[in-house]
Amino acid sequence: MSELVIGAHVDQTDPIAEAQARRAPVVQMFLGDPQGYKGPEVAYAGGAAALREAAAAAGVGIYVHAPYIVNVATTNNRIRIPSRKLLQQHMDAAAEIGALGLIVHGGHVNKADDPAKGFDNWRKAVEATDIKVPLLIENTAGGDNAMTRYLERIQGVWDAIGSAEGADQVGFCLDTCHAHAGGNALESVVEDVRAITGRIDLVHANDSRDDFDSGADRHANFGAGRIDPDLLASVVRDAGAPVICETPGGADEHVADFAWLRERL
Repeated sequence: MSELVIGAHVDQTDPIAEAQARRAPVVQMFLGDPQGYKGPEVAYAGGAAALREAAAAAGVGIYVHAPYIVNVATTNNRIRIPSRKLLQQHMDAAAEIGALGLIVHGGHVNKADDPAKGFDNWRKAVEATDIKVPLLIENTAGGDNAMTRYLERIQGVWDAIGSAEGADQVGFCLDTCHAHAGGNALESVVEDVRAITGRIDLVHANDSRDDFDSGADRHANFGAGRIDPDLLASVVRDAGAPVICETPGGADEHVADFAWLRERL
């Protein structure tokens, strides 16, 4: 497992240079504002085509993280409809740069809503999206009404989208901080998720600044948080998928995190 692919979330201006500074074969980035509805923008000089060419030449794989505000599960039309539009826009932009996948959070429903409405809205979103690169749904840390915090909710989403056209292009991104803070036992989370989804396509490897089941989404560098080091490493090892570290800091901190992780694999 020492050859496991490990990279980091980086600034979007020049992800190739960021990857090279970390000696990382993969990176993750946003395309535009992660908190806005404006739509994707390619900050790389020369635009999407130039980035795709540069990434191929450098042998760097790029994952794109959709904006945090995307919530295709909600029953609120003023959020759900723009979210679907934004998801498609980022899907199109991710395909233009040759991305390996588009990661999106599971979203949530309103307090009074039946979670089943959110599950069905996910089915509709998958059917409405022209999926050009793998769409990776990520587990989230907080919220009693979240679609992908608890295993039973992830099961509900997967049961719903299973019948949707394009479901074979939908995968799963497992975030270690989110799983820990969301109250999912890391000792069994890989097995538990695979039993539901049949797959783990990407791991967001992060330590957590907060306690188990805190519901708080605050990442920490490896060994500086509340997750047992051996347990964190075992999740990465067992998942066997490419790894993106969303830990704090720049290239130096990420290189240190890569080394910390590899020592335990």
